[in-house]
Amino acid sequence: MRPENFENKRLMANFQIALEAVIANRVRSLLTALGIIFGVAAVIAMLAIGNGAQQEILEQIKLVGVNNIVVEPVSEQRDDSVDEASDLEEERAKFSPGLKLQDVEAIQHTIPGVKRISPEIEIETFLVQSGFRRSAKLVGITPAYFEVLDFNLLEGRMFSDDNMRNGEPVCIIGKAVANKFFSKENPIGKRIKSGNQWLEIIGVMEERYVSEQSISKLGIRDFNMDVYIPIQTMLVRFKNRDLILASNLEDNNRRSDNYHQLDKIVIQVEESESLNPTAEVVSKLLERRHNQVIDFEVTIPELLLKQQQRTQNIFNIVLGAIAGISLLVGGIGIMNIMLASVLERIKEIGLRLSLGAKKSDIVNQFLFEAVMISVSGGLIGVILGIILAQLVAKFGDFPTVITLPSILLSFGVAATVGLIFGIAPARKAASQDPITSLRYE
Repeated sequence: MRPENFENKRLMANFQIALEAVIANRVRSLLTALGIIFGVAAVIAMLAIGNGAQQEILEQIKLVGVNNIVVEPVSEQRDDSVDEASDLEEERAKFSPGLKLQDVEAIQHTIPGVKRISPEIEIETFLVQSGFRRSAKLVGITPAYFEVLDFNLLEGRMFSDDNMRNGEPVCIIGKAVANKFFSKENPIGKRIKSGNQWLEIIGVMEERYVSEQSISKLGIRDFNMDVYIPIQTMLVRFKNRDLILASNLEDNNRRSDNYHQLDKIVIQVEESESLNPTAEVVSKLLERRHNQVIDFEVTIPELLLKQQQRTQNIFNIVLGAIAGISLLVGGIGIMNIMLASVLERIKEIGLRLSLGAKKSDIVNQFLFEAVMISVSGGLIGVILGIILAQLVAKFGDFPTVITLPSILLSFGVAATVGLIFGIAPARKAASQDPITSLRYE
């Protein structure tokens, strides 16, 4: 017989002896593996929660756009107890026209490094078509809006220069609007009524997934229920708060709470490094144009989300460390039980040695037992971890993402722990003197 075949048979025999020992003490083996089971389950569940949080943050970054600065209006707070005459005099002294299209032009032509700029006007509306009626958002935009937020058309075309310049009654609808009102036909070329205006549909947006967390945390609306129209169409055919403001001032009435022509300006810069400097310049420019009235707010959502992502990374490391400690404790438990098992089986060890078994056979036998316990515990832990992650996603309303690397990592660590912590008991068993072992009571 070739030496290689003989060694393989010895290993298989040792493995079979170890397997029989584990099966014979199945309850003790299961209790020994509990630390590994819960450790692996904790690692998989924690990594799934962390991956889910990371994915959600990345989706939020995509939703707010890359390298974007957001300017939003802030309504001035007025004290009604102040005398009306002095209040009107103060208002005239510190008059702000609010966010207007002229601000967009000033930013675009004055500040270097601005790649795109997208003004927005939003109003609540009702859509009517073929007897269906549904509330939705009507959003006045420019074509830059779709590039800034990385939105794509599913079908149809973008607004033309004539559409924009003439304020024509055309629109691009979200995917949910198309499904709601045109489930059995192509909406392109059809008309839909918004308020008192009929709009021709020239395009349909690709569906954009928005989680409940993004809607609540970032104030992001469901883009799939939006209807987009040229911003001039909004100003000419629907609502222009700048004209309302001018009318109020002529009548010597106080301006309305929201006197801003625009509801949002999104500025996309060329480089991430210039986000903060550009935001400061934008703030100073608007402050000067608004007569030192701070009736706007400048934010950089991407930086806020990246800070949140860094915090989440630290949190994931802490969770992983805690779960890893449970694996370490499980390994120590295996070592303790295997050491106790050596003391219980001294006669068996002495008998094997006296019948011609080598010390390496004894080492292999106990190593096989330790690895089998840890590997079986790892398999059970993987199943339990996947179940825990799914339960968290279902009942905790929290996204979880189970990845193959996380499963392989936790399972590999479990097997390694069994191997490492099984070495000491295996060496202790192999070091027994066969004559002394046979006399052991």
